[in-house]
Amino acid sequence: MATTVARSFVAAAAFAYVFDLLRQTHDHLTNGTGRTFGDDFINYWSGGYLALHGRAMEVYSYTGFHAFEQSVAGPATGPYHYSYPPVMLLLTMPFALLPYVPALFVWLATSWYAFYRALLLAMPKGGALLLALATPAVLVNAIGGQNGAWTAALLCGGLGLIERRPAVAGVLLGLMIYKPQLGLLLPVALIAGRHWRVFASAALTAVALVVLTALLFGPEIWLTYAHNLALLRQAILEDGTGVWNRFVSVFVAARLLGASVETAYVVQAFMGLIACAAVAVVWWRAVPAGIKNAVLVLGTCFATPYLQDYDMVFGAVVVAWLVAQPLVLYASERALLAVCALILLVPLVASALVNLTGLVFGPLFILPAFALAVRAGLAPAPTGHLDHCRA
Repeated sequence: MATTVARSFVAAAAFAYVFDLLRQTHDHLTNGTGRTFGDDFINYWSGGYLALHGRAMEVYSYTGFHAFEQSVAGPATGPYHYSYPPVMLLLTMPFALLPYVPALFVWLATSWYAFYRALLLAMPKGGALLLALATPAVLVNAIGGQNGAWTAALLCGGLGLIERRPAVAGVLLGLMIYKPQLGLLLPVALIAGRHWRVFASAALTAVALVVLTALLFGPEIWLTYAHNLALLRQAILEDGTGVWNRFVSVFVAARLLGASVETAYVVQAFMGLIACAAVAVVWWRAVPAGIKNAVLVLGTCFATPYLQDYDMVFGAVVVAWLVAQPLVLYASERALLAVCALILLVPLVASALVNLTGLVFGPLFILPAFALAVRAGLAPAPTGHLDHCRA
């Protein structure tokens, strides 16, 4: 039954994606009212293109960047903005070697395959291909032309390789500097878990990327990015009523409940500290790696104020990690299946729930899985499964 539902969703998702994409050809490569062909991919390609042609500083000039994007997709292109650090310019430059439209499909195909390979690490016994295709967040990510699949590949792939290939794992985790808000708890986990080689490799990778971007684009680009980041934080995160429907973070949930910016940050900090403590304790203990990884990724969802529905592609890997563990770690199989269903569904329904109710329910979808994973991480290791644990 589950397989049939998954295959049906894949077919429906493919149709929905093609239909949505075709709507973005109404006026040049836009829908005529702001959305471009490939949506947010216009940012990644444009940033990479400008960087490739010695014009990286234009990326952080809203007027110049918008004018360039209009030249690519058409005059009806909406007010897209570039909120990523300069490292992202470096990572997206290869895609700008291709024309915009084929580059979009290469972006989606390569990011999906990288995500699939990370999922395969968590599901070596089969089922990874169908789950990688049927994960609702993959559809949400593709429609948005976003980087959620890349994030899942780097974060979850790095975590999956910690024991086998620590140096490679560190490189993958270090690349997460392109989206630093989702790597907040990585140092806590690696230090608590005594993964010194991974920590060193990740730190060297991150530092090397920062230095390389400063050499290629000039050190002043980081100052310009920092200045723009403060403005974007206020416009998108703190006062972003036009984009809050895509968020699944505690901060935005508090804001939509009527909390002031200061109160919302206090609530976010409180949840972040709880998540940080949980990650530190679980990663210190000798528990299955899948449980540790799940606690870290889910804890990050509560540690960062900036979390959107397309980021939840990594939820599929979290589900794989949880399901792979012995049932004795959990209250019941029904509880396990319920929390997994919530994690997979949240990106599909989060935006609709905000539009219907004016409230963010995302954290409530994530919290049960986090609680289940933490409980499993604090439980005594079951006899006969110590081979999954670090001594």
